[in-house]
Amino acid sequence: MAVLETKEVFYSYAKENNILSDVNALFETGRMYAILGPSGSGKTTLLSLLGGLDSPTKGEILFNGENIAGRGLEYHRRHHVSLIFQSYNLIDYMTPVENVNLTAQQDALPVLKRLGLSAEEAKRNVLKLSGGQQQRVAIARTLASGAPFILADEPTGNLDEDTAAEITGILKESAYELDKCVIVVTHSSELAKQADIVLKLKRGKLLSVR
Repeated sequence: MAVLETKEVFYSYAKENNILSDVNALFETGRMYAILGPSGSGKTTLLSLLGGLDSPTKGEILFNGENIAGRGLEYHRRHHVSLIFQSYNLIDYMTPVENVNLTAQQDALPVLKRLGLSAEEAKRNVLKLSGGQQQRVAIARTLASGAPFILADEPTGNLDEDTAAEITGILKESAYELDKCVIVVTHSSELAKQADIVLKLKRGKLLSVR
């Protein structure tokens, strides 16, 4: 049961303006977490710190009790976490198979098929796919990486209601059937209802909602 933890984490762009203040949280595999909060509350900043894209101004990000800065943030990103961005972050001149193979520790095509793409769609240029299909490619890239933690920034924000529900179901399945830890930053109350644990950022503090 891998654990990702924030310990007394502060983050600020200027000394007088803390975006995050004394954030303490623990995230375990096999569960889905939702982090809520208004725009500018620090949700994406927190996700970036958990993903090793940035370092806290003060405090520590720990993986299994070890500060991720010890082995380096690149090692943490490569082995422990995989990120899903709202903008998908796919390489636009590649196919889904090629995009997934960039980080895959397993054959890309079965993962893509499992997420609803046909063999023909998996070999198209990603720009010829719908937004929902592109998000599936981004999730497939995450699942194929083998990382125990999935960090998702507004994964359903650009999708229609039905596709958003399907993507939410895939994320839940990743937690329950693949024993991943799924941490989702979202404005969606519907997505948050599906999470096991709901947290909210307010004035830099991370509060438990459910």
